[in-house]
Amino acid sequence: MNTSRQPKRIVITGATAGIGLECAKQLAPGNHLVLVGRSADKLAVARDQVLAAGAESADTEICDFASLDAVRQLASNIARNYDHIDVLINNAGGVFANRTETKDGFESTFAVNHLAPYLLTELLKPLMIASAPSRIVITASTGHYRGTLDFDDLQYKQGYGIMKAYGRSKLANVIYARELARELAGTGVTVTALHPGAVATDIWSGAPMLLRPVLAVVKRLVMISPAEGGSAITHLASSPEVEGVTGEYFEKNKVRQPARLALDADASQRLLSESARMVGLS
Repeated sequence: MNTSRQPKRIVITGATAGIGLECAKQLAPGNHLVLVGRSADKLAVARDQVLAAGAESADTEICDFASLDAVRQLASNIARNYDHIDVLINNAGGVFANRTETKDGFESTFAVNHLAPYLLTELLKPLMIASAPSRIVITASTGHYRGTLDFDDLQYKQGYGIMKAYGRSKLANVIYARELARELAGTGVTVTALHPGAVATDIWSGAPMLLRPVLAVVKRLVMISPAEGGSAITHLASSPEVEGVTGEYFEKNKVRQPARLALDADASQRLLSESARMVGLS
């Protein structure tokens, strides 16, 4: 009897740098990785690194999460090319010093960090259910505790601030993880969100120029390495310790109660309704 472990197929967005790339390399041995990023050149380098780390195979998909059409195309490609996904890791994200809008007309932080992974996951949900037992992991942040929801101005047309917008988008991540877990209960698909830690990555290159010297010092003295941050995602994506665990928010590999607003059923349902409307889902 063949008792060898079957390779897992793992889709990871934001896989060309930082915690995404480190997580991909950690998950590589014996598995099939599908790496998603914006740059073909960076994806090629990441693919080489993942194969060198022991991946059985590695594919790449180009997708700019600032475009909902690109996300739809990504979902279509994945559904067409693969008959199952064992793990979907929604890791891509960004911050923006000044308020900008995507070509779809949405505030960029909210669009990239929440609407894009929300749409991708919703479109791949049938495949994830068909692939069960499977896992969905969403990279959120402890910044979600400071997040707010103003349904009259979700897009921060008034009072925009880099950390306010980031906190709102990460609160949306946590809410979506909890609500999706509730929806998928009993299907064999688990959904978890996490704060990977304060990680020294290039995500903060979008911070205002005045803050960058301060961030450089904080990165050097306080922040953890991308490999350490990536390991938190790896834990939720692969550890037997969290098998079957769903709807939880994690910090340092431990369940932590999320923000009070993330537990508000009415606000959560309204956010998902608004998200569906924004991305054009019924």
